[in-house]
Amino acid sequence: MAWVRQGLSARQIARELQRAQSIITRELRRNGRALIGRPRKVPGYDAALAQQRAVGLRQRPRRPRKLRGDAALWPEVLILLRAGWSPQQASLKLRRLHPDDSAWHVSHETIYRALYAMPRGELRRQILLRHKRAARRPQRRTPDGRGRMTDLPSIHDRPPEVEERLLPGHWEGDLIKGARNQSSVGVLVCRQSLFVMLVRLPDATAQSVLEGFTQAFARLPPRLRKTLTYDQGKEMALHRQLSKGVGLNVYFADPHSPWQRGRCENINGLLRQYLPKGTDLSVHSQRDLDRIAWRLNMRPRVSLDVRMPAEVFLERLYGRPVNFSIEDVIAVG
Repeated sequence: MAWVRQGLSARQIARELQRAQSIITRELRRNGRALIGRPRKVPGYDAALAQQRAVGLRQRPRRPRKLRGDAALWPEVLILLRAGWSPQQASLKLRRLHPDDSAWHVSHETIYRALYAMPRGELRRQILLRHKRAARRPQRRTPDGRGRMTDLPSIHDRPPEVEERLLPGHWEGDLIKGARNQSSVGVLVCRQSLFVMLVRLPDATAQSVLEGFTQAFARLPPRLRKTLTYDQGKEMALHRQLSKGVGLNVYFADPHSPWQRGRCENINGLLRQYLPKGTDLSVHSQRDLDRIAWRLNMRPRVSLDVRMPAEVFLERLYGRPVNFSIEDVIAVG
């Protein structure tokens, strides 16, 4: 107040108080010269009146928080988060289940704020958020040591319908590695429905991948196994036998181009919640992997109009609409 009366600018006052200039500017805008749009009797900034207004605002009743402990909404949100859903997916699903009841409408930002308001130990114990790292790691292009194959069918030769993602039966594939690259799990993702299949592999050899992928695809009808897009790892050296055995065409992405298999790369990141890096993946049985895949398939996706991959895929498989309830989600969790 004294410096304002002396004619100092907001920048000079901020420098003297060792505060950001924006803090001083906001305070002068709130409590200087005009109070809630009405002319002040005392021109300039009055500290006593500013304090009086701040105390009055603090005592005003506020709207109760939507995600408070005694509200019915918070337990429902926790159920979906514990099932592995993101705050955005939980928000969209609740809004779809209760379109006309605003009491069940909550934004994903509100859910995030409620989670981070928890004590850090409790948040970590409940494992409500999928990604644990605080920042993105730098990406380095280093040789992967797997070697390269020649004369491969290129991704650029795929039929146009693969890129459009309007029809099922087009897949992306990859391997995720365990500790010291001594264990592996095969990942297969349907481009149209985002449906995931996980394959237990004894090792990362071409023969093991051939047998594991053949068994996975053999469970599907021919109309749901058309193409497979993979990277140029040597574990796919027997791709011609795979194509002949299950009747799908295999295409290979360009080197160092993970965005050409973006759906599979995204699923790989989500799988690390259940199959962390640096752990032995061979301890997981095929039943364990099927359970993990089903949890991912029961999460709603924005790109599917908030439907679940399992709903979209099974609808194509059986030729009739399939819908899951919250009770089905709880059973999966």
